[in-house]
Amino acid sequence: MADRRVLVTGSSRGIGRAIALRLARKGWNIALHYAADEEEAQHTVRALGNRALGMYQADLAKPTEAIKLFKKALADGPVHAVVNNAGVYMPIDFASSGDAAFSANFHRTFAVNFESPLMLTREAVKEFAVQGGGRILNVASRVGFKGEGGAALYAASKAALINLTRSLAVELAPKNIQVFAIAPGWVETAMAREGMAERLDEIVGGIPLGRVAKPEDCAAAAAFLLSDDAAYLSGVTIDVNGASYFH
Repeated sequence: MADRRVLVTGSSRGIGRAIALRLARKGWNIALHYAADEEEAQHTVRALGNRALGMYQADLAKPTEAIKLFKKALADGPVHAVVNNAGVYMPIDFASSGDAAFSANFHRTFAVNFESPLMLTREAVKEFAVQGGGRILNVASRVGFKGEGGAALYAASKAALINLTRSLAVELAPKNIQVFAIAPGWVETAMAREGMAERLDEIVGGIPLGRVAKPEDCAAAAAFLLSDDAAYLSGVTIDVNGASYFH
């Protein structure tokens, strides 16, 4: 992977940071994206060392910012892969929430989890088609396959991302562009920690491997899909859920 550069969204912490660090160890150069916490982003840049080639801020709740993000990264050098990792999870009571709260949740959830990855992917594949190929990796979720109470909007956004992955894999294969996804279950991250706090025993009890995932478990699957070992794969979603769900 020497001299290949990957843009990883939401890579200042959590799964995105673990993916960036794992890919750097595999020889990728990393274009790092963060939404708001520049201090955390700088921490990741330091951890990446000379594999960090670009740090970019963008609010992906505004999908047009995703287009600008890719163009900024491309202006600093070639991009050979994109990891759409940035996401939000905001539980909501589907029927009882107020209309304003429901609308705000819907628009933010789909903007960050689906529309921005869609727009970023569209910009990337235009470039990949010119340069002879490229790779897109989407970070989806187990709930994109498995329903969960209080997560209808989040689940719908991730299901959309999974099916975008499948359709684009078919459409873009003749251009040597591969599209993949991973679907984590419960992962020890800041985004999931609040939801796990009062249910940890119940959650772990439903995972045959007996523990929640670490961000590094997700990073290992991502690194495989972006490696030459996955050269004949496209459209697949790898579950990272400890055997807690199959589809």
